Amino acid sequence: MEIITSVGRGILGLFVLLGACYLLSTNRKAISWKLVIMGTALQFILALLILKIPFVSTMFDWLASMFEKTLRFAQTGAEFLFSGLVSDTSTFGYIFAFQVLPTIVFFSALSSMLYYFGILQKIVYGMAWIMAKTMGLSGPESLAAAANIFIGQTEAPLVVKPYLAAMTRSEIMCLMCGGMATIAGGVFAAYIGFLGGEDPVMRLYFAKHLLTASIISAPAAIVAAKMLVPEEIDKTIDQQMKMEKTDATNVLDAIATGTTDGLKLAVNVGVMLLVFTALVALANQMLMKFVGSWTGLNEYVVSSTGGRFAGFDFTYVLGMLFSPIAWILGTPAADVLTVGQLLGQKTVLNEFIAYKELNDIRAANIPLDPKSVLIATYALCGFSNFASIGIQIGGISAIAPGQRKNLTELGIKALIGGTIACFLTAVIAGMLFG
Repeated sequence: MEIITSVGRGILGLFVLLGACYLLSTNRKAISWKLVIMGTALQFILALLILKIPFVSTMFDWLASMFEKTLRFAQTGAEFLFSGLVSDTSTFGYIFAFQVLPTIVFFSALSSMLYYFGILQKIVYGMAWIMAKTMGLSGPESLAAAANIFIGQTEAPLVVKPYLAAMTRSEIMCLMCGGMATIAGGVFAAYIGFLGGEDPVMRLYFAKHLLTASIISAPAAIVAAKMLVPEEIDKTIDQQMKMEKTDATNVLDAIATGTTDGLKLAVNVGVMLLVFTALVALANQMLMKFVGSWTGLNEYVVSSTGGRFAGFDFTYVLGMLFSPIAWILGTPAADVLTVGQLLGQKTVLNEFIAYKELNDIRAANIPLDPKSVLIATYALCGFSNFASIGIQIGGISAIAPGQRKNLTELGIKALIGGTIACFLTAVIAGMLFG
């Protein structure tokens, strides 16, 4: 009965999310339902293969262990530089500053090296070929969607740089949605260490699920994008897929370039986390002091949530707003407010803030169903937040100035599409839980 309920909730969630895309579509008559069905089916097939088929699942366990070992290599470098600076290595500050941020730099350099040797291109090309053949996409948008699985939303457009100027509005939407729905390799590795901490078992657990989320979010983003802004111009499906070559002159140049890019990303992540955490604290205090204390809502919130929230604050408001969505995703009823809070923080602020909150909840031993943790892990795994709109407009228009009008007009729609794509992966993960 529990399985039937879980599957039923999942089917409802899929219909609601796809229904939202249909209602917000710029041209409902132009929606390719074959693409929608194939894209959704591809998500299920990939998720089933990775999570339920023993042979494939074992292979992904091995890949997850490789990422876990990569974290150890990064940690070795961090310990060389920072050991002895902090006495309490169990604090969040130490873990984030001296384990998470160095991981971003190391993984960026490693990715750059793999790109130089042509290894990453082969993996991306394989994923792109599958999506092009199953969903009838053009070569450039297939490449961009596949590249977004492994590299960031500002780096992926560089893979299809020669095609950007000629891309249709629908293809630009697909590119933007893919960037919103997935995460960069550097922060992917960082999240593993962030959520798994020092426990190798939990690191492997989150590595496998974050990897799965990143992979199945690619077809989910395509489905959302092609429903919101359907293709209205005939494109050449068999358009040749060619990736841009690296500018690095040799392997040392590739490592140096990747290290520099990783450093910029790490600094950006660090300062954004600092600023947004401070702003959330400010918003929490203002709401509790000027609304919660005057109306008596603080006491009501504390008693009604069993102490999970300190009062009527910003995070509680986000939880209330997003709790219906959390329920639609399949979250157990007792946790919808908590997971709703995380979904709200990820969308309004960023996924790092939300993952930090999830980590804090687990560290504080606050009761949270394992299924809720899994659904949150998948739903938060993407760059779909308001800040990403500016990042994409600035990054993509810098290399394709002629697309700036489309980029600015599609910004909010891309955010919606990327968010829905992340939610679709969470629904499917919830249906396969157990």
